[in-house]
Amino acid sequence: MALHPKLIDLKLDRLERILGALGNPHEHLPPVVHVAGTNGKGSVIAYMRAALLAAGYRVHVYTSPHLVRFHERVEIDGEIISEDDLAVLLDECERENGGEPITFFEVTTAAAFLAFSRTPADVLLLETGLGGRLDATNVVAEPLITIVTPVSLDHQQFLGQTIAEIAGEKAGIIKQYRPFIMGPQQTEAAAVLKDKARVMEAPATCFGDDFRVGAVDSDGFELVDGDDTLMLPTPILAGPHQPMNAATAAVALRRLEGFEVSTDAIARGLQTARWPARLQKIEAGALKQRVGDDIELWLDGGHNPAAGEILAEMARSWSDRPLGLLVGMMNTKDPAGFIAPLAPMVDHAVAVGIPGEKNTLAAEETFVILQDAGVNASSAESLHEAIDRLAECHGGPSRILVCGSLYLAGRFLAANDEG
Repeated sequence: MALHPKLIDLKLDRLERILGALGNPHEHLPPVVHVAGTNGKGSVIAYMRAALLAAGYRVHVYTSPHLVRFHERVEIDGEIISEDDLAVLLDECERENGGEPITFFEVTTAAAFLAFSRTPADVLLLETGLGGRLDATNVVAEPLITIVTPVSLDHQQFLGQTIAEIAGEKAGIIKQYRPFIMGPQQTEAAAVLKDKARVMEAPATCFGDDFRVGAVDSDGFELVDGDDTLMLPTPILAGPHQPMNAATAAVALRRLEGFEVSTDAIARGLQTARWPARLQKIEAGALKQRVGDDIELWLDGGHNPAAGEILAEMARSWSDRPLGLLVGMMNTKDPAGFIAPLAPMVDHAVAVGIPGEKNTLAAEETFVILQDAGVNASSAESLHEAIDRLAECHGGPSRILVCGSLYLAGRFLAANDEG
């Protein structure tokens, strides 16, 4: 296949061309919930998927990137598509593309739309790949509802240098007259998103104005949604930010036209959602066996400054034992911005390169950034070496957090025999 020379080239003309050759499958999809945002969109989709399944609906899902296996990106009626079925669809796309340049994400999206259009379902949960306005998923003209989760600095080389510019790109998924849910936002992002909704005459339900998280305790949290107050259980996904993601998902579920998702189904969704590598506690596997029972092992794919702040908040609640960090990052990110919030809570860190990724930061480069942040650090040539060194550092109960990249998380899960 003649892949476009740029891995990322934000335009819609190539995808529109191949979709036309394929019979425009994007016009024959189940009702679409379109989700954009810098952080939290995967968690929101995971909660919505689980709640919709609990309510008895058939659900398609499209997310990216994958962690371990490519076909994880496409879920058909509640099940990940088989590798063989996805390969057949990609071959069909290649034939119809006729040798024209197309990006990896565009051809994957075209294949996914083929799959979604050919298998009946009640709803498609559709995650943007990058941005929104020019993202390949944004060929869907009339989504059932759109959602934008928290916007922060990431992918500035493609989306803009400010929060407002990035929010403007994310706002591109908001469609005329279609309901819009806005998750928690910084002031600049909120202003841009609300303005776009106003221009598009899209009925907007906004965190802070129209819904909020009330009291939070060990049993759960209050969702205040207009005049209604719901008591919902503690989300299964870890982290102090998850009640806000869960609230965003719940509010969207309550506004899906033509769907009946009870509070009980929402609660079951919050307790059964699965979203690997997002503050995931690793309970078993080869790498877990290496560190033993006295060491807690956690994995998170967060990679931008906002994710660093979230992890730092979690780390502050982990003061009962020493914290070791295993960090690997891509050279397209802001490693200093990610590491800075975490640095005060870290007892020792080990830097690694990400195996098989040409855009990885070298372990030595990440090591220097850790040192500059005041972290007691070293570097290692492999995940196994890094895990072993961190396990030996404290000589007793401790905690290891593997973080910095979804690509590193995927390599970790593969090495741990997870996924």
